[in-house]
Amino acid sequence: MSTSQTRTFDRLGERSWSALRFTDPTLLVWVGAALLLVFLMLFPLAAIFRTSLWDQNGFSLSRYVEVFTNEQFLKAIWNTLVISIWVGALSVVVGALLAWLVTRTDLPWKKAIRALVMASFVTPPFLGAFAWTLLAGPNAGSLNKLYRVITGAENALFNIFSMPGLIFVMALYSFPFVFAMIANVCELISSDLEDAAQIMGANKWRTAMTVTLPLALPALLSGFILAFLQSLSLFGAPAILGLPAGLHTITTQIWALFQYPPRLDMAAAFSVPLLLATMGLLAVQKRILGRKGFSTVGGKGGQRRLINLGRGRMPALVFVFGILSLSVFLPYWILLKAALSQAWALPLTWDNFTLKNFSFAFFEYGDTQLAIYNTFKLGLLTATIGTLLATLIAYITNRNLFVGARYLTFFALAPLVIPGIVLAFGLFIAYTRPPLVLYGTIWILFVAFLTKEMPIGFSQAESTFKSIHPELEDASRILGANRLLSLTEVTAPLARSGIIAAWSFIFIGVIRELSAAILLFAPKSKVVSVVIFDLKEEGQVGVIAVLGILLLIVSFAVILVVQWFGGRDVIGTRE
Repeated sequence: MSTSQTRTFDRLGERSWSALRFTDPTLLVWVGAALLLVFLMLFPLAAIFRTSLWDQNGFSLSRYVEVFTNEQFLKAIWNTLVISIWVGALSVVVGALLAWLVTRTDLPWKKAIRALVMASFVTPPFLGAFAWTLLAGPNAGSLNKLYRVITGAENALFNIFSMPGLIFVMALYSFPFVFAMIANVCELISSDLEDAAQIMGANKWRTAMTVTLPLALPALLSGFILAFLQSLSLFGAPAILGLPAGLHTITTQIWALFQYPPRLDMAAAFSVPLLLATMGLLAVQKRILGRKGFSTVGGKGGQRRLINLGRGRMPALVFVFGILSLSVFLPYWILLKAALSQAWALPLTWDNFTLKNFSFAFFEYGDTQLAIYNTFKLGLLTATIGTLLATLIAYITNRNLFVGARYLTFFALAPLVIPGIVLAFGLFIAYTRPPLVLYGTIWILFVAFLTKEMPIGFSQAESTFKSIHPELEDASRILGANRLLSLTEVTAPLARSGIIAAWSFIFIGVIRELSAAILLFAPKSKVVSVVIFDLKEEGQVGVIAVLGILLLIVSFAVILVVQWFGGRDVIGTRE
């Protein structure tokens, strides 16, 4: 088929879609999905702004004045900024260096390294924080005990219940986001410019600093913002490591305002600056990524040759596995040891070995069975409904089914700018009063998870639909199929791998979610993440370890199934 014929066919296809836009009998499905999406996003945000700005006397800014004059609130804001800046900086240094070593050098065992970075990516930060309380607690932490045995010192080597400890742990579970972003950029950088630098006398490290690094600068800045936002919105790690040290962040302060006696108006006012800051930083990130001044791909496809590390090969490998041991090996080891020990702080000898923690967690402890049931019920339900809704919305926006369809992209991605605890607070306000009273039921958690995980499902579905030309759908329409039938019978099978990936991402996001669940759970709607948080207060280390291992096993099983069945790389990097 000639180019002119193809263009003519495309124009005819576009006109046919436009002509049928308001006559297709399935139009109500598309409009209904769009209205549901808009409602899910606007209802909780409207509730937050209304509560923060209006009281029994009418409109008032007094709560915002208190937020920015109260010493306790200002301290929480300052702590959050300091922590997030350091986490962003450390994540960029570690993530970028690992990405460069994996993609641009002859470092060995690259597949194993990618798998371990993926393990860091999947590990819930609150679970990693709990594991590090067992490793680096000032009194009974395993690493501190080992340090005392070796050196004879009385003081601890490292106190994890501190701001440096919190920054350290949060960075361990934020750098995979930067790794994925930088690795994708490094895959596209041609070796021609690097070769030119080496011809001029630059060594490998100088070439990396003066050529490769500047080309990757937009991605580095964007990665910093992403890690900054990740730490800005986290609740679990700051609560587990910061609160015992009297260290509040914005998210833990919002949670504290929710405790008895609750101050919902102040919590709403304190949520708005976090929301606006997130929106602003994401806008900056989008602007950075949209710049055209750092092009790495030209008209001719440059070859990408690996840099020979020479004598630095083994030190680099030791460095990489040293980082990954901090985020994966040591936390996983201490969780397994705690799960199999009668007393987790003692050596795992035969006398200390037990399986009672598993039987107690699964069959005896009151909350765990219901929490496990609720977690996987919500995971399956949210992943299924969320993938369906995300697929419909992505199809609407990609095919521009009706006027204004492209604006749905904004609503589908809106939860990216809503930290989980802020979204949960908005849902609490919105659904504790008529006409929709959902608080106290599992359904408010379903709405929270569905809303929060919508961007990941939408992004996966949209990128898949962009790769599928609509002419096959046009052919089915000519044969009498409506839009919905064309989607289910023609497009969806072609988009199978992307839809499966969207389902898996949503499912994993739900079962590890804490920040939204911690405000919305009721006694009968607890999930595993909330039970882990509660058990920490009770000192039930063995049960926490068992539940944490359960979450990890299920997450890895889902990833393996997706990679085997759908052929998708979960963290988006390429070999």
